Amino acid sequence: MAPDLLRLDIVVPVLMYCALLWWVGRGLSWTARLATAAVTLLLIICVLLVERGWG
Repeated sequence: MAPDLLRLDIVVPVLMYCALLWWVGRGLSWTARLATAAVTLLLIICVLLVERGWG
């Protein structure tokens, strides 16, 4: 694959995010799951911004 099609700096955090949501969300209510998803996505976005020097 071309390097632009497989962006590991985006794919890896998304996979980690999905795994975290599955693990944490097993016993949570829907509102707690949504809050967990929002916080985790925000953290991933912040890490990507810092790594790329956009922040």
